[in-house]
Amino acid sequence: MERVYTHLVNLLGDKFEVAPDQIRPDATLGDLDLDSLAVVELHVTLQEEWGVPLDDSAATGELTVEEVARSVAALLEAEGADGGIPS
Repeated sequence: MERVYTHLVNLLGDKFEVAPDQIRPDATLGDLDLDSLAVVELHVTLQEEWGVPLDDSAATGELTVEEVARSVAALLEAEGADGGIPS
């Protein structure tokens, strides 16, 4: 889970230009000023990078950073993936 969270934090900072000091496990995507389109884009990016089937219909600004990371980590575990950080 830690590797997934760390990668998510880097993705939010690099691709979505969220200030590092704003990114906390309990921060919602809305708190990070991601609008609905950006939230869906985040989900799509994570799906492509990790090859996991995230539910786009659950992509809302109410999700916390930790919830997103846990969802990806759980899907990786369920699929028997090693949880490696995408290149």
